[in-house]
Formats: sequence, structure tokens, C-alpha cells
Amino acid sequence: MARDRQKLDADKVVETLDNLYARVAARFPASGLAAVCGRLADTAHRTADRAHRISRPYLFLRLLVAVIVLAGIGLEAMLVWRLDWSAVSRAKEGFGLAQGLESAANLALLSGAAAWFLASLERRWKQQRVQKALHELRSFCHVIDMHQLTKDPTVLLGPKTPASPKREMTNFQLSRYLDYCAEMLALTAKLAALYAGETDDPVIVAAVNDIETLASDLGRKIWQKIMILGQLDEARAT
Repeated sequence: MARDRQKLDADKVVETLDNLYARVAARFPASGLAAVCGRLADTAHRTADRAHRISRPYLFLRLLVAVIVLAGIGLEAMLVWRLDWSAVSRAKEGFGLAQGLESAANLALLSGAAAWFLASLERRWKQQRVQKALHELRSFCHVIDMHQLTKDPTVLLGPKTPASPKREMTNFQLSRYLDYCAEMLALTAKLAALYAGETDDPVIVAAVNDIETLASDLGRKIWQKIMILGQLDEARAT
């Protein structure tokens, strides 16, 4: 119960991203950032559903494992029942007993290996599905970073070159643009965290942590730019 209370609310994350998209589209209509945020919001809806499905067991596989285990136990019991224990007790069927025990051991090994393979198949399938979804979120982080890459406030501190990016935004617009990028990165990390909240698989948790670290590192660069903008505004005010 404690774990459920600590999980992220997928609906709230999706709602926050929908609101962010509305804000970006209103402030920067027809911009590339608005288009990216719209795609991220669409991905958020799919992510919430995928993360919820990850927590569900694959009932068919689990039923198949149970059938194999029960069938193995049943065959083992049949082998034991068909042995002539009276002859064995008279030491006349030692060779037959060895053959029977060998068959029983082989059967136990085969049924156990089949059950283990099917039991691990569910985990591997979930890992593959989540890794593919996390790769999509990782790509979003890099796309968002590309959008903010040329939005450099330090161009105001010196003369421009012919290769300098065009500056068409006011300081306020640039600040809002960078802030939206930082919010998108943070919410992308939260979408990844939805998967970690539904499973304890160490492979998935490690992949989610990598995305959270990536989003945090990229967001740190954006907040440095926002701080520079704030310092420039303070210098102009004085």
C-alpha cells in the first residue's frame, strides 16, 4: 500500500503536459517548440497506458507455466507409481530402478527448464517494450535540447558575427522559451519515471535513471541561460 501512495499519478503528469502544450502554443504559435510539445503530450497519453499495462501479468504465459509444472509433477508421479517397488526391495530390479530414476531426473530437468524459460519470457518481453518506449523519450530530450541550443543570451554581451544565430525574441520571450524547454525536459523525465513506478525490474529502473540524469543535465544548462538573462535584466535596470 505504501508503494502505491508513492507512485506518480499518470493522469496528473498527462494533464500537466497538456496544459504546458496549451501555454507553448499560445505564446509561440506555429513554432517548432510547440510542435514538439504537442507530440510529447500525445506520447504522454500513450505512456500512461503503457506503464499501466506493464504492471499487469501475462496470464497466458503464467497459465502455461502452471500447466508445465503440473504436467511434470503428474508424469513424475506416474513414473514412481509404475516402478515395481517389491522387486526393488528384493534387490532384483536395481538396473530398472536406476533407469526409472534417470528418466524422472531428466523429466524434472526438462520441465523445470521449460517453466523457467516461460517465466523469464514475460520479464524479457516487458523489458523490450519499455526499452523501446524509453528510447523515444530519450530522443525527445535531445530534440528539446536542440531547440534551446541556439537561444544563447550571451550574444548580447559582444558584437555579432555573420554566422551568429538571429535574435528575434525579446528577453522576456527568450526567458519564457527557455523555461518551457526546461519544463518539457522535466516532464519527459517524469514520463520515464511512470515505468519505474510500475515495476522493480533493475534493468528498467536503470534505464529510467539514465533518462532522468540526461534530462537533469540538459535542464541545468537551460537554467544557467535563464540566470544569465536575469543578470542582464538587472544590469540594465541599474
